[in-house]
Amino acid sequence: MRIADIRARLHALGAQPLHADRVLRDWVRVMDHDRGRRRPDDFLPKPVRQALPGLDAELDALARVVSEHPAEDGSARLLVGLADGQAVESVLLPRDGVCVSSQVGCAVGCTFCMTGRDGLLRQVTSGEIVAQVVLARRRRPVRKVVFMGMGEPAHNLDNVLEAIELLGTEGDIPHKNLVLSTVGDARVFARLPQGRVKPALALSLHTTKPALRAQLLPRAPRLDPAALVGEGERYARLTGYPIQYQWTLLDGVNDGQDELDAIVDLLRGKYAVLNMIPYNFNPGLPFRRPDWERARAIAAHLSGRRILTKLRDSAGQDVDGGCGQLRARAQPVVLHPRST
Repeated sequence: MRIADIRARLHALGAQPLHADRVLRDWVRVMDHDRGRRRPDDFLPKPVRQALPGLDAELDALARVVSEHPAEDGSARLLVGLADGQAVESVLLPRDGVCVSSQVGCAVGCTFCMTGRDGLLRQVTSGEIVAQVVLARRRRPVRKVVFMGMGEPAHNLDNVLEAIELLGTEGDIPHKNLVLSTVGDARVFARLPQGRVKPALALSLHTTKPALRAQLLPRAPRLDPAALVGEGERYARLTGYPIQYQWTLLDGVNDGQDELDAIVDLLRGKYAVLNMIPYNFNPGLPFRRPDWERARAIAAHLSGRRILTKLRDSAGQDVDGGCGQLRARAQPVVLHPRST
């Protein structure tokens, strides 16, 4: 179910746009429809009021928590079941954030990520994306939503942008706290500036070397890292938010001095933050996580060379909760043909 479908159904029942906004606002903010408002424009048409119990039940059925895995860092990874039996992952983050999934599986096939091993199974609808936020808000406050879970948001852009617009308007989430993460796709750079809600942007960099990037992200657009940073810089200046460049730190792969020197050349003077995330161990994949002291030294070195660097730990290390791991362990998982 898409947000547009919900609006169309409400319109067919006689709802005006302000009525549909209120129904969607109640859902995404987890508020009771009957919360005591008495202004004339707060009254819903009778057919809409009569349909609300059924609609609420359908929205509740979009996503449910199959299992919850709290971690010592204050995060919690959720395995979220969808109505067709498929599953995605969400992460409750410390400091009032949630990470949501935009696809079941992923077509990019990053070699260090568990999510892409089965390829793309299907898109997650805008309603299912927002439903992940609603599940999170039923557990704790949510003031930030990051699209960094399962899937490549650029490959499901209509649904992702529809969800972002609702979250940034009726969802009461600041636009800079809606963070779309992508490997870099021309459609993202073309469409995000046109939106009513302009999210912050996180770009998966991972290396400064085009050949290595093609190896690590085999089905990402063949965009040279320098060109990717150029696109990011234009969007950063347009929105006034720094670009977050994501760098999964892989021991012996992208942590050498040559990479560090190239990062300085690439990002110095840019409106940017470099998020370095030591690799979250995935059994069966041929990568290692650098020790924490090595990671701290790398971040300190870059900071000393005037690159704003934040060393982040991937949430859920102590529960083996790397992206895709919960879903991979869940049985049974329904497999459907790939859809676009």
